[in-house]
Amino acid sequence: MTQQTRQLINSGGHTFEISDEYPEGIVIALDTSHLVIEDDTPVDNFQSAQQQRLLIDALYSSKPIPLPFLAEADVGVFYKLKGDPIVPDVLLSLGVQRAEDLSQRDNRTYFVWQFGKVPDVCIEIVSNQEGNELALSQTSRRKGKSACKKDIYAQIGVPYYVVFDPLRQIQGENEMNGALLRVWTLASGEYIELTPAEGITTVGQFVWLETVGLGLTLWEGTFEEATPRLWLRWCDRQGQVFPTGAEGQAAERQRAEAEHQRAEAERQRAEAERQRAERLAERLRELGFDPDQI
Repeated sequence: MTQQTRQLINSGGHTFEISDEYPEGIVIALDTSHLVIEDDTPVDNFQSAQQQRLLIDALYSSKPIPLPFLAEADVGVFYKLKGDPIVPDVLLSLGVQRAEDLSQRDNRTYFVWQFGKVPDVCIEIVSNQEGNELALSQTSRRKGKSACKKDIYAQIGVPYYVVFDPLRQIQGENEMNGALLRVWTLASGEYIELTPAEGITTVGQFVWLETVGLGLTLWEGTFEEATPRLWLRWCDRQGQVFPTGAEGQAAERQRAEAEHQRAEAERQRAEAERQRAERLAERLRELGFDPDQI
């Protein structure tokens, strides 16, 4: 190996580094103590919090893709040892799962070297004009930031990047430009847009993420409360949304109630038929006939 060659490995819940700088077979534990993995920063608003729950709930309740997978909200994606992580509103990573022992610090966040891959999908839910989803805000430029989230996701190799702007906060020419939903896929290290040139603007439109086996669509309805709102939801190839746990339970209750009503209608029909037969038999007896002989 050359002197610059380094390799990160995971063993027993700890991450280690192998390098040419050390004798053959010698590894050192990777020190991540300087990284802030939990700062308890709250979500932006009710809309974002609910939207995150909706996307994650439907995946774990319906399980439309094979296990294992990891879907989380507001968890940092650490892709380098020095510098800040990027924190998607929602991430989906296929073929991975949380470590059993969450008391270990390195198991409580998304270290790319720990999971062996970047997430497959990163979703940003726009709540204000300072999120840097598609372009750096003036505030971020003054702070010396040089790359928006889209650029960072492309650099680290996230296959799908999604921006949902339900309150139309970033509608500039180089941003959403009139769209509510835009989705990009990585090709040769750069993002190309999967959604139409005008983006997705209408409820019922959806975009298919081929290598993930899921679609994303705009849906209007109620979630956790009676007020209908516009939501981003996972869907199948026909654009049908995958239900949350509550929706699945409600559908099962409706099915059970429909089955009960069908059974009750059948019971009432049978009872009416029995009573009709008894009246006919009684009438035959009045006429001098034995109904059992007819």
